[in-house]
Amino acid sequence: MVPQLFADLRCSPSCARAGVHGTVSICPPDCFQYKGTLDVFYKIIRQEGFSRLWRGTNAGLALAIPTVGIYLPCYDILRNWLEQLTLHNAPSMTPYAPLVAGSLARSLACTTCYPIELAKTRMQAFKVAENGMKPPGVWKTLLGVVSDVKPASNVRNSLQGYRVLWTGMGAQLARDVPFSAICWSTLEPIRRKLLNMVGDDANATTVLGVNFSAAFLAGSLAAGATCPLDVAKTRRQIERDPVRALKMTTRQTLVEIWRDGGMKGLFTGFGPRVARAGPSVGIVISFYEVVKYVLHQRYQSS
Repeated sequence: MVPQLFADLRCSPSCARAGVHGTVSICPPDCFQYKGTLDVFYKIIRQEGFSRLWRGTNAGLALAIPTVGIYLPCYDILRNWLEQLTLHNAPSMTPYAPLVAGSLARSLACTTCYPIELAKTRMQAFKVAENGMKPPGVWKTLLGVVSDVKPASNVRNSLQGYRVLWTGMGAQLARDVPFSAICWSTLEPIRRKLLNMVGDDANATTVLGVNFSAAFLAGSLAAGATCPLDVAKTRRQIERDPVRALKMTTRQTLVEIWRDGGMKGLFTGFGPRVARAGPSVGIVISFYEVVKYVLHQRYQSS
């Protein structure tokens, strides 16, 4: 049996710096100490190969389709309803409609699709130590999460055991709800100003450009502001002890991160998060708005 000291240092046999302890490949401790984004890329490629940078892509795609399908249409419906409601009853509250609508729509999407989000994070975080072993997919990852919980003695407790599939959802909501609130309350004023500048000359290209620009800025700002909550969410999702995972709270996790790494720990991964969020939010929202524009034009012409 591998001592616990070495169990956390297991590495892929393809790593050039790996040593052998019995039958297990062991890496030096500095292999798991990351100094920045480029260092993470370098060490993942060296230890596990270039293709491992795309670990969790299937889960990401499986997550994106239902999440966007729920999130953006619900946001439009809620925003329009809230704007009409406040316009007649409380005009001063109308500017806050995007903030509330974004928060509610994101909460619904996150709660519905959370198990896939959990699978994606675990697939990206966990290493494959055995040589030639195929990494588990989304379904096997979720089955592994459930199997970590001890079998219950009755049906009621068995159903409660599936709560583990929503491990860390509080941290997810604590990150995504403020993210959506900041993003939409920033995006809408920018988008409206840009559309006013375009005027009646709007077409599919200008709609694409306006929405991408506004969403890129809003997404980058929201991602930077909510980075500590993203760190807490990831920490909770990769917790291996199912009992501790169910008892952890976002506040406790943030305190642990602060104690271990201070302000630097809270903003771990700030650069990659902002660099990813800005373009991804811009792409999703701009293409969604272009599809809406095209469908609206066809409806008017028919």
